[in-house]
Amino acid sequence: MTLSSALIRSTVVAALGGLLFGFDTAVIAGTTAQLQEIFRLSDANLGLTVASALVGTILGSLLGGIPGDRYGRRDSLRLMAVLYVASALGCAVAWDWYSLLFFRLIGGLGIGGSSVLGPMYIAEIAPTKWRGRLVGLFQFNVVAGILIAYLSNYLVGLADLGPAEWRWKLGVSALPAAMFFLMLFGIPRSPRWLVSKGRVDEARQVLRLTEGNGAEAELQSIVASAKQDDLSRGQPLFSHKFRLPLFLAISIAMFNQLSGINAILYYLNSIFAAAGFSKVSGDLQSVAVGVTNLLFTMLAMSIIDKAGRKTLLLTGSVGTAACLAGVAVIFRSGAHQDLLAWLLVGFIAFFGFSQGAVIWVYISEIFPTTVRAKGQSLGSFTHWAMNAAIAWTFPVIAASSKAAPFVFFAAMMALQFFVVLFFYPETRNVSLEEMQKKLGIA
Repeated sequence: MTLSSALIRSTVVAALGGLLFGFDTAVIAGTTAQLQEIFRLSDANLGLTVASALVGTILGSLLGGIPGDRYGRRDSLRLMAVLYVASALGCAVAWDWYSLLFFRLIGGLGIGGSSVLGPMYIAEIAPTKWRGRLVGLFQFNVVAGILIAYLSNYLVGLADLGPAEWRWKLGVSALPAAMFFLMLFGIPRSPRWLVSKGRVDEARQVLRLTEGNGAEAELQSIVASAKQDDLSRGQPLFSHKFRLPLFLAISIAMFNQLSGINAILYYLNSIFAAAGFSKVSGDLQSVAVGVTNLLFTMLAMSIIDKAGRKTLLLTGSVGTAACLAGVAVIFRSGAHQDLLAWLLVGFIAFFGFSQGAVIWVYISEIFPTTVRAKGQSLGSFTHWAMNAAIAWTFPVIAASSKAAPFVFFAAMMALQFFVVLFFYPETRNVSLEEMQKKLGIA
């Protein structure tokens, strides 16, 4: 099956929300030292500065499914784009620490909403055979955004802008955010959302653009599934019927953050500084980490529909646990600090190859249409709540023991291996409608 131009365009545009997601979450890494100095922040208040956006992501992930169900996935993404623009411009002109916290919170609302709406939209327009790779494009853009953020920080740092440097680093994303908003006017609505609203003819037109000759068969499958969903419409998400998807969504989101990925990305410059790297050298090492993340996410995307989601998760659990344990040993012993960058690059490689590529694909697959927005919100909420808690506490814990956070993260990755091995079903090559039967919720 070849991919239609409409399907490719729709996927790429929706996935651009992931690029802004990645940029806005990682760009703070290049500003932490300057912000702490200018605003005279304690370790706890520095953690709050980083976590302020994450508070917004928690709210955005909880609320994102509401407009997604009412107004559609595509139209709700436009609102997220507006929030991205407002946050970037606001951070650039922030007049004190409190205004900076406020505008970072606004950006967090956009990130949280995008993490719900983007993968869900792509999953609902993607053919079964290509769903893993197409939804994976969202995560590809997340890591591309992280790399661009690190590269942007490095280039802005070279410009020697003095006290205004952090403003430029945080404000440059306003332009791509505005472009994202405009491009969303050129893609169709989700056909599954249209069917759920009784707009079958519109759904047929969208499927003809994205599915070609298989449009009618796909439409009938969606309509039949929608009729089945109608029988359970109004059933609460937290019911016995959905116990397995609930467990899967919550656990994969928790383990994603218990790996320490975002704590490491947010405080990467500080971690390198603790190991003796200079500011510019730390920025450059961060770019290397971002490149690794991008390359291994691309590798995972190329095989996710062949190797399967479960295989990638198991492989990543072993690799990340080993690398994190190595980082802990370096900080505990104070020796072999020249290996730190290599171990962090290795950790990022295994993470990008596994959890990074799988999380948003997996959560978008396991819930039926009637509760998909709520389920996606739950998974995203869990992800961002854990993210905020870890990002807030990491500098405080690391200040007392540099090794302790990495010991904990390594142990969590070892635990994840066994949870995935014994409880996670494989979802590759299973349609969204067939998935309900496989998980026992049809």
